[in-house]
Amino acid sequence: MSQKSRSLSISHHRDNPFSLSLGDLMAALTLIFALLMSATLLQLESDLKLKRELAVREEQTARKIQLIAHTYRRLQDELYQDLNREFREELNAWSAVIDRKSLSIRFREPEVFFGRGDTRIKETFKQILNSFFPRYIALLAQPRYRATIEEIRIEGHTSSEWSTDVDAQTAYIRNMRLSQDRTRSVLQYSLALIADPALKEWARSKITANGLSSSRQVMVDGLEDREASRRVEFRVRTDAEKRIGEILKTAK
Repeated sequence: MSQKSRSLSISHHRDNPFSLSLGDLMAALTLIFALLMSATLLQLESDLKLKRELAVREEQTARKIQLIAHTYRRLQDELYQDLNREFREELNAWSAVIDRKSLSIRFREPEVFFGRGDTRIKETFKQILNSFFPRYIALLAQPRYRATIEEIRIEGHTSSEWSTDVDAQTAYIRNMRLSQDRTRSVLQYSLALIADPALKEWARSKITANGLSSSRQVMVDGLEDREASRRVEFRVRTDAEKRIGEILKTAK
């Protein structure tokens, strides 16, 4: 190439702003790669930080739930002990038992409660309620228990039978109506036994009447024990599930 050609080539290279040497190109690529690596590392660091924060939150949530569960197990044990001390001398006479897990007092003598197909409380069961319910509600209303009680359930249970001329679904519906009417009778009679207006107001805010028909039969060796299925229960439900649900909602 002549001197003149080389001079023109050099001049063209200098005058062209888009003309880069191989070294310049490699430097630019290196810079771009470094920027991409920095962005990737920053994103990874941000992701790791978020994961650590989430792990901490999950651990804190688990500890809160564990603390609530422990507290309510202790309260449940204490309430069971208090109920047992209060009523243990009468339980056999009432044909009743206390279930430690569900905090349910179960009356198991159906012939004492109501006449067959009737919703009016028999005098014998009224005498039991006269002795039982005022002491029961006073115990639950103690300061250490009342703040944790979500519901006091009066449950009426029947067997699956009705009469031989109806099918199973009809028997279930009729027993549902009967059990609901009976639990309302028990609720009305029980509330009338509370003399203290403030205690009665608190009781009304907590007590519910629940007729459950034959949905919770007592089974023995795979067969329904119809006599045992017919029962009345007073059951306490705490607000532990509600409080745990609130914690999980806040955590989300």
